Amino acid sequence: MLSLPESLRSELKPPLGEIYTDPTALLTAADEHAATAGDEAPTLISVGDVVTAHLVEAGRQPDVAAIDGRTEREPVDDEINAILDDLAGRRVAVENEPGTLSESLLATLKDAIASDDRVTISVEGEEDLAALPAILLAARGASVVYGQPGEGMVHVAVDDAVAETARDLLARFDGDTEAALAICDGSADA
Repeated sequence: MLSLPESLRSELKPPLGEIYTDPTALLTAADEHAATAGDEAPTLISVGDVVTAHLVEAGRQPDVAAIDGRTEREPVDDEINAILDDLAGRRVAVENEPGTLSESLLATLKDAIASDDRVTISVEGEEDLAALPAILLAARGASVVYGQPGEGMVHVAVDDAVAETARDLLARFDGDTEAALAICDGSADA
């Protein structure tokens, strides 16, 4: 449905939130953000295998995790796989080509974030861009966490400003941005 144009790649390099190397400190920041937003049941969404595993090792399984079995284009190691294989909740498989956001990934993210159950989205292809729609779909007060290669984990404290940034970036992708944004806004049946 959407593909990342070459002209937008450099704009996606800077992190959309604060970078952490300590998952416990990141989880504390996520809890503080939720409390500030008045969210008593904060939603934690992770994008990436290693990030998800680090959060689990720190004591919190994300409510929604998007994983693809790879990190920096290489298969994850057995230790990470073992952690991810033990994630509780529902598992959903979707296809999403590298450098794209498929309609099935967007619809699955929407369903997973709205669900009361924990959901692991196993992506055949690549999940790297899923943080943008996750930010748009998440409630204010939620946290989206993704990896920043060579630096650490990015904690996106979802608020109106960062959601608008995510919307602006998605609107500049190639493809049917109107339909994609309709899914992310909840105005399309997904």
